[in-house]
Amino acid sequence: MRLDKFLKVSRLIKRRTLAKEVSDQGRISINGQQAKASSTVKVGDELQIRFGQKLVTVKVERLQETTRKEEAAEMYSVIKEEKVESEA
Repeated sequence: MRLDKFLKVSRLIKRRTLAKEVSDQGRISINGQQAKASSTVKVGDELQIRFGQKLVTVKVERLQETTRKEEAAEMYSVIKEEKVESEA
């Protein structure tokens, strides 16, 4: 499954266009490798996503084309969440 679609379906990021922008800015990595919106996500992959001052690491548990809001969080598990110091 494409990275931008996974982020939207799992509701880690609300809109697919926003997911595409974030990944193209280099703020997402899959298993330590820089990822683009078209990168393929597989079950067991570790995603690191930078949301502003926060770095969230999640593990992909399952892939689904569509999901209900209540089940979206079951697609991944949060491994760690940490604050990132600004680079300024």
